[in-house]
Amino acid sequence: MKEKLRNFMSGRYGTDQLNRFILIVVMAFLILDLFVRKNILLLPGLFLLGVCYFRMFSRNYSARYSENQKYLELKGKVTGKFKKEKYMMSQRKDFHIYTCPSCQQKIRVPRGKGKICVTCPKCHAEFQKKS
Repeated sequence: MKEKLRNFMSGRYGTDQLNRFILIVVMAFLILDLFVRKNILLLPGLFLLGVCYFRMFSRNYSARYSENQKYLELKGKVTGKFKKEKYMMSQRKDFHIYTCPSCQQKIRVPRGKGKICVTCPKCHAEFQKKS
C-alpha cells in the first residue's frame, strides 16, 4: 500500500507551507461551524479543502511553487511588522524614541538623562527633548 501511494504521488507537487496554512484555516472553519447553526462556514471550508487537494495532487510544479513563494513573501511582510513592533515595545522600557521634525527619522535616546539636545543622524537637525 505504501508503495502504491509513493508511485501515485511521484511527479505530483505534494504539500508545502501554503497547503498547511489552508488546512489550518479549513480546520478553524469546520470547528467554528460546529457552533454556528446555519452551516455558513461549511461550504467555504470544503472549497478550501478542495483547493488544498488540487494543489497537492497537481503536476504543475512551477505554478504551485510560485503560489507558495507569494504566500511566503506576504507572510514575511506581516510577521516582519509584528516583529518590528515587538522589538520597539521592548526598547521603550530603556529608551525614548523620538521622531526628527525635519526628516521623520526615528531616533532612540536613553531614558533618565534629563533635558538633552538630540542631533538627527540623517539630516543633522538639532532639537531639544527630555529623556
